[in-house]
Amino acid sequence: MPYYESVLIARQDLSNQQAEALAEKFAGVITNGGGKVAKTEYWGLKSLAYRIKKNRKGHYLQLTIDAPAATVQEMERQMRLNEDLLRHLTLRTDELDTEPSVMMQKPSRDDRPRRGGFERDDNFGGGFGGGFSDRGDA
Repeated sequence: MPYYESVLIARQDLSNQQAEALAEKFAGVITNGGGKVAKTEYWGLKSLAYRIKKNRKGHYLQLTIDAPAATVQEMERQMRLNEDLLRHLTLRTDELDTEPSVMMQKPSRDDRPRRGGFERDDNFGGGFGGGFSDRGDA
């Protein structure tokens, strides 16, 4: 069976439990259609880039799916009919990824860029000037 990833954005006035219940509802559609949901992730309440149906925030959820295409089409049909969903996107993938997504991984302090946008080189002499001059009088 083909593999899919589906990301949902639910309305901001839903509780966390109601948003996760939406994911369980759509996972039930997949299992009833002969597929399986390998992973369900709740990414939290996040700000949207622009207003969607008068909402500034939304609950983000991801489903990783292994199901026939007809089952995924039925799930998407039910998503279009659901008034609690603002947006949804389902993509076909080559392999099933069961590890936590990038959204669920906590960034470490070493991954952040340093202030100033450049790495410090301690062997150079510590700074911009470094005692070199291009005037030729040194």
